[in-house]
Amino acid sequence: MGAPGFWDDREKSEKIGTQFGEVKREVETWHKIKDDAETVAELLADVESSDQGTLDELEASLVETENAFAALELLKLYTGPYDNNGAIMSIHAGAGGVDAQDWSEMLLRMYLRFFEDQGWKAHVISETRGGEAGIKSASIRIEGTRVYGNLGNEAGVHRLVRLSPFNADALRQTSFSLIDVVPEIDEDVEGVEIKTDEIKIDTFMSSGAGGQSVNTTYSAIRITHIPTNIVVTCQNERSQTQNKETAMKILRGKLVSRKLQEQADEMASIRGEVSSADWGNQIRSYVLHPYKMIKDHRTNLETSDASGVLDGDIMPFIDARLRQRAEEK
Repeated sequence: MGAPGFWDDREKSEKIGTQFGEVKREVETWHKIKDDAETVAELLADVESSDQGTLDELEASLVETENAFAALELLKLYTGPYDNNGAIMSIHAGAGGVDAQDWSEMLLRMYLRFFEDQGWKAHVISETRGGEAGIKSASIRIEGTRVYGNLGNEAGVHRLVRLSPFNADALRQTSFSLIDVVPEIDEDVEGVEIKTDEIKIDTFMSSGAGGQSVNTTYSAIRITHIPTNIVVTCQNERSQTQNKETAMKILRGKLVSRKLQEQADEMASIRGEVSSADWGNQIRSYVLHPYKMIKDHRTNLETSDASGVLDGDIMPFIDARLRQRAEEK
């Protein structure tokens, strides 16, 4: 940070400054835990067994230090190469018609609240509204600490069971929404290179909220990666250049995610595991009728606090999945 010209690139310097702050706080916390533990040990060696008051104070201090250590110990669960990267999350309405589109908007609200609680920055980069209600799809760019390491555990099919507000007979309706999460990657990485002759770039008129000139200029970008037929779009940035930069980040993330999945599939085949990512293999069910229950089908963690979960309290599910994956490894 003290190098000449460091502050010339504002975006890069701010990102490095943020990383420095995060590492500094983490190191300072480890040092405090070490110092606190040593202090308790030193005082305990000198205290008389009959001095119950001092013993109680030392015990309380030790419990506090142990809790701080347990929280930091969770950091060992973030072992992926892109766990500390930002992420692009996409929400796609699945089977269920209007209910599925409404369910997708409920998920968008849930995740935006979760991002806010975590202190992460979130920006909706594309959104397609449903004809009657809800959204057909939406993509959000999220920046913060260990964003992909957490949100990668949310990728999959999410199932809702409730009394439909769009049905005149108020019948119970099952709806599905697919969550896709890829790491945000600024540059080509080893094994994943995007060549200019392998992509097709189209421009079109933006249709969502955004900056000045949205809906009047062809600022939206659609990029097709020809070898894989992956298509990404971005339309909510202020300019065509910004939309292109963001779209390229999404494309890199999708290609890296594809590579990681191929590696995981190869390891699963070696272990003899078989899995399918169709609609029948939802990762989590949200039942609002005839009872309230949110259950993760991978970890079997469940809660009856449906309103709390839909208001963004999903970290217990993520923690449980992180621990499960660590045990599997």
